[in-house]
Amino acid sequence: MPRLAAALRGLAVAAAALLTVTVVPSPAVAGATGRPVPSAGMPKEFVALREVDPTIIQEMRYPSPHNFMGVPVDGYRRPVCLLTRDAARALHRAQRSFLRRGLTLKVYDCYRPQRAVDHFVRWAKDLGDQRMKAEFYPREDKSKLFDDGYIAAKSGHSRGSTLDVTLVRLPAAPTRPYVPGEPLTSCYGPKAGRFPDNSLDMGTGFDCFDTLAHTLDPRVHGRQRANRLLLKQGLERAGFVNLPEEWWHFTFTPETFPDTYFDFPVQ
Repeated sequence: MPRLAAALRGLAVAAAALLTVTVVPSPAVAGATGRPVPSAGMPKEFVALREVDPTIIQEMRYPSPHNFMGVPVDGYRRPVCLLTRDAARALHRAQRSFLRRGLTLKVYDCYRPQRAVDHFVRWAKDLGDQRMKAEFYPREDKSKLFDDGYIAAKSGHSRGSTLDVTLVRLPAAPTRPYVPGEPLTSCYGPKAGRFPDNSLDMGTGFDCFDTLAHTLDPRVHGRQRANRLLLKQGLERAGFVNLPEEWWHFTFTPETFPDTYFDFPVQ
């Protein structure tokens, strides 16, 4: 318990120095049909994760250029995690269990506005833009991203109960900043050769468009497989379901909004 208390104190102090969320009105919410309907902004069922658990690390990738497109994504105005309150509370329960083992959760993405998904779709159709291929999809033909299921016109993230997450051993060393234009290395290579990430070795990096990212891919074994199962089983006990094609992708069930795709910005 002294170890847990020290970890909690250290993470809380670090969290206090980071950005908080300010919600301002948004013009529309995308409904189940994708047609905008009136909205006053972030629904009351949503919350900033930091308000529920300030100890969970937030390394939000899409407000930055370190993602598979190489540019900040539309709709991400601040590097913060928003979730439905039910999902945030469930993640807090899982975090308490991991902290007892000297680990912490780290989120890469949480709620994703529909306008961000639309940005993904536009990028996927631009076959001339492959600036981040060497890291995120070295073996994938960009023209097949839709057929192979890596890009779609709708995302469960836009419903608010889905997140991309990993595990980090405490005390957590910071991940160094990405420098646009720096040499890229494959997301599925050995951990020492991939872009440095303070997470446990999961066999691939986050957002790796490759079948090796499938949670139970038989080519992933040993410590890498054990780490994936540790994350999966810990989150499943808190009510999350893993997407088999992405070891980092989890959805809390039952979803608060199972049929609604929102479009208010992350801010």
